Amino acid sequence: MSDKEGIDQLVKDYHELKNEIHKVIVGQDEVVDQVLISIFSRGHCLLVGVPGLAKTLLVNTIADCLGLGFNRIQFTPDLMPSDIIGSEVLDEGRNFKFIKGPLFTNIVLADEINRTPPKTQSALLEAMQERSVTAAGTTYKLDAPFFVLATQNPIEQEGTYPLPEAQLDRFMFNVWVDYPSYTEELAIVKATTSDTKTELNRIISGDQILKYQELIRRIPVADNVLEYAVKLVAKTRVGDESAPQVTKDFITWGAGPRASQYLIVGAKCRAALNGKYSPDIEDVKAVAKPILRHRLVRNYRADAEGYPMDRIIDELL
Repeated sequence: MSDKEGIDQLVKDYHELKNEIHKVIVGQDEVVDQVLISIFSRGHCLLVGVPGLAKTLLVNTIADCLGLGFNRIQFTPDLMPSDIIGSEVLDEGRNFKFIKGPLFTNIVLADEINRTPPKTQSALLEAMQERSVTAAGTTYKLDAPFFVLATQNPIEQEGTYPLPEAQLDRFMFNVWVDYPSYTEELAIVKATTSDTKTELNRIISGDQILKYQELIRRIPVADNVLEYAVKLVAKTRVGDESAPQVTKDFITWGAGPRASQYLIVGAKCRAALNGKYSPDIEDVKAVAKPILRHRLVRNYRADAEGYPMDRIIDELL
């Protein structure tokens, strides 16, 4: 199969996948798109939203439709690295045997990731970055595809350990999950207060996802699109000569090179999902907010003047 035929097949599977997800998930179209883009781009996703907006249900539904293994880890202040990686135990023959933890699956939902201490957060982040874990000096490869979807509650900050910038940088996307509209909420209440069960079909297998991930990496990118992505990231850095006034006024730290990489991979994936064989500048702009949102650090002036991150990114675009 040629790459063009592969992209055509991906578009077909993607639309089927979305239709299947929307049997359970009402609305949240942009959120579903961004989560799927990060899966096909071999990235990880941070979902930020108040409780009760079906973040967990969304991940569950996507795992069902993709026919992948799924584990949910509820992060708590007493969670230890061995609780997620696994640990060595003595078997009957008095030999040490490694018992795999919940990270050994395809999709991991790290629920309320900011509720656990840095030690456990960093164990998860090693798995995200290296796609392997180390226990008692032995390295174990994780299943492929491997995808972490973490959720974070933006309002309740007591007893939380905010993720440091270096850890946030490991996530491809920071996705804001907003309240549903009035008609969407009506549909949600109607669907969830009756006794109907929705049967979901498996649309894509794990092997197909790996093929699509490789296909997206092979998509060619024009030089002007590459230059646009790199210049956009450079504009977020206060010390850079191209930095506009909005950066100098409201940003302390800009984004690193990982942002430029993700802008290009995300633009490739968005282009492919829309049936295009190469991304353009519009594709870069479309993925810029969820990629830059958690990589820029606003200063006190931005806080004092109530200048939100998305407005800063809008001005940079």
